[in-house]
Amino acid sequence: MDIGEQLAQAAQRLSKICDAAIPTLEKKTIVAHATNPLDYAWPHHEQFLHKWGNLGSHTLLLGMNPGPWGMAQTGVPFGATGVAQSFLQIEARELRTPKNAHPKRPIEGMALERQEISGTRLWNLMEQHYGSAESTFSNLFVVNHCPLLLLGETGKNITPNNLPTAIMNPILNACDEHLLDVVDIMGITRIIGVGKYAEQRARMALGAGKSGDGTSREGRSVRIDTCWHPSPASPLANRNEGADWRENVISVLQG
Repeated sequence: MDIGEQLAQAAQRLSKICDAAIPTLEKKTIVAHATNPLDYAWPHHEQFLHKWGNLGSHTLLLGMNPGPWGMAQTGVPFGATGVAQSFLQIEARELRTPKNAHPKRPIEGMALERQEISGTRLWNLMEQHYGSAESTFSNLFVVNHCPLLLLGETGKNITPNNLPTAIMNPILNACDEHLLDVVDIMGITRIIGVGKYAEQRARMALGAGKSGDGTSREGRSVRIDTCWHPSPASPLANRNEGADWRENVISVLQG
C-alpha cells in the first residue's frame, strides 16, 4: 500500500471520530455549526493525499483547523480555491453542503470566488520558494491538526483552544493520534507548527519538551519548530506588507 493510501485511511479514521463528536460540540459549547471537510469534501482531500503524499517529504507543516473560505471549501489544508486548483492541481468535484452548515457559510467548493488570505499567502510562498508543486511536496507536506470547521451563531470562526478542554480533549487526543499516524507513515523527521498552537499540539502528541527540543519516534529523531501563521489577523503576518512573514517562514524552512 502506498503512502497516499495509508494517509487516506488514517484521515478516514479521524473523520469518523470527529463526526461522532459533532452533536456534543453543537449542544454543549459556543459552536453552533461544526462540520467536517474530511467527510463532505473528501473527493478533494483524497486527491490531495494521493497526488502529493508520495513524493518522499520528511518535513511536515502543521496547521490548526480549517477556516470557512479555505479547507472548508476545498478539503485541502490552507486551500484557497485559486491555489488549490492552479498550484495544487485539485480537480473540482461536486460537494454537498452538510445539513448543519451555517446558512451564511454554504459550501460552494472550488466555485467559491472569495480567496482565503492565509492559504493564498502560504501556497504562493511555497511556489515562489520551491518553484513547483512537485518540488514543494518533495520537501514538505501539510496537515491540519484538527479537521473540523467550528463556527459560532454569527458565522465567526472558532479555534479549538477557545473551547472547553473537557469536551475538546477526546477530539484533540484523536487528532494527536492522527498526527502520530502521519509521522509514522511518512517517516517524518521534522514538524513545523504554523503558529504556536500547532507547535504546542505537536509537542504534546510526541511528548516533546520546551521549544527547541525534539523527540524520537520509531527510532527517528523528530525535530519540532514553529513559524509565523499567515493569518491576516496576525500583526506579524501583515508587517512590512508580509515581507517579514515570508522571511520568517523561509528562514525556518532552511533552518
